[in-house]
Amino acid sequence: MHRRTVLKGVVSGIGLAAFHASRPLQASDGQYSGPILDAHIHQFDPRRPQGIPWPEKNDSIYAPALAPEYFRNAAPLGVQSAIAVEASPWIDDNFWLLDTVKSDKRMAGFVGNLPLGEKGFAQSYTRLEAEPLFLGSRYGNLWDRDLGNALQTPAFIADLKTLSQNKRTLDSANPDPRLIKNLLLLSDRVPELPIMIDHLPNANVPRADRQAYISDLTELSKRPTVFMKLSEIPRLEPSAKNARFDISVYREGLDALWSLFGENKVVFGSDWPNSEHLGSLEQTIGLAKSFLQNQSLAAQRVFADNARHFYGLGQRVF
Repeated sequence: MHRRTVLKGVVSGIGLAAFHASRPLQASDGQYSGPILDAHIHQFDPRRPQGIPWPEKNDSIYAPALAPEYFRNAAPLGVQSAIAVEASPWIDDNFWLLDTVKSDKRMAGFVGNLPLGEKGFAQSYTRLEAEPLFLGSRYGNLWDRDLGNALQTPAFIADLKTLSQNKRTLDSANPDPRLIKNLLLLSDRVPELPIMIDHLPNANVPRADRQAYISDLTELSKRPTVFMKLSEIPRLEPSAKNARFDISVYREGLDALWSLFGENKVVFGSDWPNSEHLGSLEQTIGLAKSFLQNQSLAAQRVFADNARHFYGLGQRVF
């Protein structure tokens, strides 16, 4: 599973003009203090007899990552609910994750990791279809998958249509130019499918690919069903020992993304506990709050309302 890159995200290096930015958010002293729905956390437990495929044993976050541990730190920061995003390619782990989400009423649901386009999809989807906590599935630069190749497969398109027809969503993570281009193609093929681009602030874009990437991302952002997650904002620069949590380091790039997606299509996610590689949960949430300073309505949408809308939660949380 490809995780956080140490390369610099594209939008921080090319400036707002390249995105034809409109009005960026302006920083001030006011900070959001309302309830938060964290739309991207991971749950796993290495104590299980079968173990876990990620993280590996030598990873600093190789420890039980479950709702009680999460909310012990998140609740004092204003987090009232969360969505779990599957971090395992094992089909059976979708049902393990469902059970863990059911065990804590603060969990709003989960995004699974079903074998889209493969033989096991129909059976696993049938088991989850009537479960309201099942919000959608993932597919992206994860577990050696290739979205471009998958899009050539009729079964893959059929499974995406199944998600769409049953009001489920698609999360796609670890963006790069090829993934964005293929998400654009996917949106053409299944235009009704809600698509969430996870970790877009930390996209890995080589300089040679920037122009095409900007063009594709700009077009993709115009699609009404395509949202982005305000997740993986901090980066570890190659020459640095620690990530910086000063919003001024990231503001230009975030303003560029904001100018594309706007306050109604940006959703907050902490990426806990993967985020702990770079800083504390308090630092991660604080960085997002700093970006949305003195924008109370926009902050409420990003921290709560947009996730409810995208994932079809209604008023089930808060």
